[in-house]
Amino acid sequence: MATQNFGIQGCSSAAAAGVAFAAAIGVLVAQQRQSRKVRLSVQQHINLANQERLHWELLSKAMEDPALAAVLDTHDGAIPPEKHRQYLFANALYTNALLAYRIGNINRAEFFGHLRNTLQNPIFREYWEVSRPARASLVADSVEAQVGRMMDGLINDLDEADTDEWWVVGDPPE
Repeated sequence: MATQNFGIQGCSSAAAAGVAFAAAIGVLVAQQRQSRKVRLSVQQHINLANQERLHWELLSKAMEDPALAAVLDTHDGAIPPEKHRQYLFANALYTNALLAYRIGNINRAEFFGHLRNTLQNPIFREYWEVSRPARASLVADSVEAQVGRMMDGLINDLDEADTDEWWVVGDPPE
């Protein structure tokens, strides 16, 4: 009569099943974490877009109503109301481009090209200079502070360029 030996074989089958089960759980946990990261990223983009829309609505009201624009005047009335409204619009253009970059609608090189074009406008350049003190309070490693330094460098490159071909000035960042 043949001897039946299920003990060792049964244990190794159970161990293999346990390892496979643990691996499957590990994969599911990793997928769940990745899914959560994607959801958070999407939510962050939605939040940024909603903030930008609110920013535009507030700036629009200020541009339409001098009494509301005065609330945003941090220059003690030294800037004429018409110029102040232009600066508010310049801010709206800049923050719109910044949002497009931050949520991935444009890459850094495209953003750089857009800013290079925008800097051809003397009113925007004035706005950028007048808003320098506000940018000084940004956290140094924030996206907006990094972009501000990029803009300052681009302005310097444009000012020092010995060509009228402004569209080739500066090195787009990677």
